[in-house]
Order: sequence, then C-alpha cells, then structure tokens
Amino acid sequence: MRHVLLIDDEPDIRAVARMSIELVAGWQFSEASSALAGLDLARSVKPDVVLVDVMMPGMDGITAAHEFRADAECSSIPLIFMTASTMDESSRWLADGVIRKPFDPMTLGDDIARLLGWTT
Repeated sequence: MRHVLLIDDEPDIRAVARMSIELVAGWQFSEASSALAGLDLARSVKPDVVLVDVMMPGMDGITAAHEFRADAECSSIPLIFMTASTMDESSRWLADGVIRKPFDPMTLGDDIARLLGWTT
C-alpha cells in the first residue's frame, strides 16, 4: 500500500487530501502543518511520496525541497510540489512534479501515480 505525506499549512487542504488519498486512492496518509515537522515525520514514516505546499509561512516549499534533497534519510523520497501560484522554472528540478491547487480530490491519487510512473 502506498503512503503519502502531505506538508501544508492549510487544515482544509490537508482534510480534503486525506479523504482523497485514504478513501478514493486507498493509500495511507500522513500530514504535517510545517516543513520542519514534515521532514521529521518523513524520517520516521518513510512515505512513498511527499507532497509539499510551495507557499507556507516559515520555511516555504522550495526551501523544504532543498532540505529534503540534502537529508540522507529523505533524499530519495519522491517530492511533488502543490501550488496555487505560478512556479519559478528554476525550482522545478527540485521536485518530481507539480500538482496545481485547487486539485481534484477524485483524481489526486491518479495524478500522483501518473507523475511518478506508478501503475495503479
């Protein structure tokens, strides 16, 4: 069973994503409301993918991606940016894909699988 970790400061986004991942995709779901908490959680739960919001207070998603890539325990975990804003092209290389907000809860799992080449 796949395991998704979402790092997003918006409780409503986390709630919708949880329902989408658990009920629609049938995968495990973990969440963190900040990048630092997400990095700590990723080290312990070893998710199959991390979805990270680009625009967050404190450490933003781009900085978080740098931290994930530099961390020996997390550097190989696929990372997908989630954003409602336009992405700076120079930062896209840090992630394995981008999912635009608002995302479709009925297709979030399929969107993740498509970006990562997972067979469903």
